[in-house]
Amino acid sequence: MSAVTDAVPRPARPNPIGQSVRDSLVVAKRNLIRMSRIPEMIIFGLIQPIMFVVLFSYVFGGSMTIGGTTDSGVYREFLMAGIFAQTVTFATAGAGAGIAEDMHKGLIDRFRSLPMARGAVLTGRTLADLVQTALTLLVLAIVAVLVGWRTHTNVGEVLGAFGLLLLMGYAFTWIGALIGLSVRTPEAATSGGLIWLFPVTFVSNAFVDSDQMTPWLRHIAEWNPFSATVQACRELFGNPGVSASGAWPMEHPVWASLIYSALIIVIFRTLAVRKYRSATA
Repeated sequence: MSAVTDAVPRPARPNPIGQSVRDSLVVAKRNLIRMSRIPEMIIFGLIQPIMFVVLFSYVFGGSMTIGGTTDSGVYREFLMAGIFAQTVTFATAGAGAGIAEDMHKGLIDRFRSLPMARGAVLTGRTLADLVQTALTLLVLAIVAVLVGWRTHTNVGEVLGAFGLLLLMGYAFTWIGALIGLSVRTPEAATSGGLIWLFPVTFVSNAFVDSDQMTPWLRHIAEWNPFSATVQACRELFGNPGVSASGAWPMEHPVWASLIYSALIIVIFRTLAVRKYRSATA
C-alpha cells in the first residue's frame, strides 16, 4: 500500500512569486479595461498638463531668466522637464482616489474573498496607473514639440529620461495608494493626494532656476527628490537650466533619481500593503 501511495505524484506547490505576478497582471488588466470604458478619465488627465504647458510657455516665458537670457524659447525647453515630472506625480491623486473608491464600494472585500496574493490588488492598480501615465506623457511630449520644445541628445538618453519619469511616477503612486487606504472617501483621497504635491513640485527646480531662490529655500529644492528627476531629465534631454550646485543630488541627478524612486517604492509599498492587510482583516 505504501509503495502505491508513494507512486502517486503530489500536486506541485504554487510559486508565491509567480502567483503574485499573475494576480497583479489580472488586476492591472481589470483596471485598464475600466479606464478604457471611462474615456473622460484619460481626457481630463490630459487637459491639465497641456494647459500648464501653454500657460507657462506663453504667459510666463518672456519674464523668466534662464542662463542669463529671457528668451521664451529657452524657457520652454527649460520648462518641459518640470512639466513632465509634475504630470507623473499628479497621477498620485488619481491612484489614491481610485483605491479609496474601491474600498468604499466594497470591491476590495470581494478581492479578499478570492485565493489571490494580498499585495496583487495594489500592485495591479499601480501598474494600470503607470500605463495611463505613459500614455499621458506620450501625448504631452507631442504637444511640447508643437510649442517648440526640442531635445539635443541621442535617442537612448531621451528614452532614459522618460524612463526616470515613469519610475518616479510609479514610486509616487504608492504614496497615493497609502493615502487612498487611509481615508474614508474618494474625495478625501483626492484632496489628501494634492495637498502635499504642491509644495513638492513648486519648491523645486521645475519652473524656476534654483539659483534664483533664497539660500535656505534653494537647499530644500536641491535635496527634493522631485528636483533630482527634473535635473536628470534636463541633462538627458540636453535642455538648458541644469543647475550648478554642490548638493549631491544635483551633481549626480540620474543616480539620485534612481535611488530616491527605489527608496520611495520600498518604503511606501511596504506601508501600503501592511495598511491593506489591516484594513481588510
